[in-house]
Amino acid sequence: MKKQQYSNHKRYYIPHHFILLPVLTALFFIGAFNSCQGKENSLPWLLFTISIACILYLAIMLRQHYALGNQNRIVRLEFKLRYFEMFGKRSAAVEKQLSFDQIAALRFANDEEFAELLHQALQEGLSGGAIKRAIRDWQADNERV
Repeated sequence: MKKQQYSNHKRYYIPHHFILLPVLTALFFIGAFNSCQGKENSLPWLLFTISIACILYLAIMLRQHYALGNQNRIVRLEFKLRYFEMFGKRSAAVEKQLSFDQIAALRFANDEEFAELLHQALQEGLSGGAIKRAIRDWQADNERV
C-alpha cells in the first residue's frame, strides 16, 4: 500500500461510485427526457423516472446509513476504552444500563465530568440531551459525519 498523501487519500468503491450511481443517474435523465417529450408513452416514462429517482436516493442514503452504523460502533468502543482507562474495569454491566443516546452524549464531557455525569445517568436516568446540557467543558467531536 502506498503512503497516503493528498494526491491519493480519496477512496472509491468501484461498484458504487463508477457503476451503480452513474447507471442510475443516466437512467434518470433518459426517463426524464422521454417523459417530457409529450408522446403517448410519457406516463410510463414518468413512472420510470420516479422509480429510478427513488432507487438513486436509496442508494445514496444506504451508503450514509452504513457510515453512521460504523460510527455508532466506534462510539461504543470509545466508551469502553475510556471507562476502562478511568476505572480499570470492563464496562459491560454499566453499558447495559445506558442507552446509546446517553453513551454518545458522555463523549463530549471531559474526564472529570465524565465520571460525575455517568453516575448521574445511572442513578437519575439522565437523557442524552440532559447530559449534553450539563456539560461545562465541552469536548468537541469534529470527526463525525
